Amino acid sequence: MTLEILTPEKKIFSGEVYGVQLPGITGSFEVLDKHAPMVSALKAGKLKVLTDRSATTSYNIQSGFVEVLNNKTIVLIEGAEEI
Repeated sequence: MTLEILTPEKKIFSGEVYGVQLPGITGSFEVLDKHAPMVSALKAGKLKVLTDRSATTSYNIQSGFVEVLNNKTIVLIEGAEEI
């Protein structure tokens, strides 16, 4: 699936990934390839990009939203820092 992570200042990440783990406001959740369409609010926490089944990249993010539609996930957040 395609993942884009955007802040008001810049694009943090864009590319094809296996999945992404997100800090939802009611608990963490994971979006994988061909996930059902959804929109969810995010709280500050750790976002983990699963670039494939064994490689990951992590970010500490501020609050925001995520939209999943047509095998594309867009994460709109206040800010992020790679860890």
